[in-house]
Amino acid sequence: MLHRDCWSLEPKLMDKEDHYSNSTNISGFFSPFLNKGAMREDNQSSTLEFILLGVTGQQDQEDFFFILFLFIYPITLIGNLLIILAIRSDIRLQNPMYFFLANLSFVDILFSSVTIPKMLANYLLHSKVISFGGCLTQLYFMIALGNTDSYMLAAMAYDRAVAISRPLHYTTIIRPRTCVLLVIGSWVVGNANALPHTLLTASLSFCENREVANFYCDTIPLLKLSCSDIHFNVKVMYVGAGVFSVPLLCIIISYIHVFSTVLRVPSTKGVLKAFSTCGSHLTVVSLYYGTVMGMYFRPLSSYSLKDAVITVMYMTVTPMLNPFIYSLRNRDMKAALGKLFSKRLSS
Repeated sequence: MLHRDCWSLEPKLMDKEDHYSNSTNISGFFSPFLNKGAMREDNQSSTLEFILLGVTGQQDQEDFFFILFLFIYPITLIGNLLIILAIRSDIRLQNPMYFFLANLSFVDILFSSVTIPKMLANYLLHSKVISFGGCLTQLYFMIALGNTDSYMLAAMAYDRAVAISRPLHYTTIIRPRTCVLLVIGSWVVGNANALPHTLLTASLSFCENREVANFYCDTIPLLKLSCSDIHFNVKVMYVGAGVFSVPLLCIIISYIHVFSTVLRVPSTKGVLKAFSTCGSHLTVVSLYYGTVMGMYFRPLSSYSLKDAVITVMYMTVTPMLNPFIYSLRNRDMKAALGKLFSKRLSS
């Protein structure tokens, strides 16, 4: 996830001689895109590794989080996969709202798969090491999928806003082509936002301390380990923060339209139906953005390993809860899941 505390980063300047004598420059997976003149001639990137300190850094607590992740990950995969299969198998769910939900479930599967398998593998192998290529890969997909997830939530909010505030024009506004373009746009923006951050991180030099204060490679811990001048990185993160903030603004505007329309509905039954339709989405948005803002809307100086516990919420718990939130309060979804199970049992 793109971090909004980037404006608190103080650019670190160092003497050019110290820069090359005390650090190891990186090429790695993204080297074809980088300025090779900035690379060290001895090219030690193939041997550069980082140490992932985990969620807390305490072995007894890491045992607990291993069991927790071992429980969460299969539930996340199965739950989101069932949502996708139920939507594809039931003709009643072939509409824009469930099209966006199926795509959100797919993103959640990928999002949780970026970090959890590596954490589980490291625990079983009694190793906390990750190569810099692996670190960059985690960083790229974490930012890309996090941004894609947020734009998908914005598309769902827009869909609900049109359905409630302009029901007579819904089919002309939210057409299949529009839905596909919104999903493609979410992926394009997510990847476009991830690429510059990853390339800039790949061009940094790192000193002796290689301990990443988290259970995965995160932007802020990596910047704190760098010996390079990160002034330009900070500027790019300003832009990225703005890109990431756009979906939240769209969601807020969409629900202002929803609530203003609902409050004009004379029927209590109509009001309850509207809130029931939007309630699941609002719950997911609150969980996702609430934990992200609690983590990154503060100064860099306050960031420590203890804060890695908060990242567990939006990296692992939220993707697991999404299928339950959307299915338990939705009769059509529960009916589709029931039909899917009965079909599998009968076969």
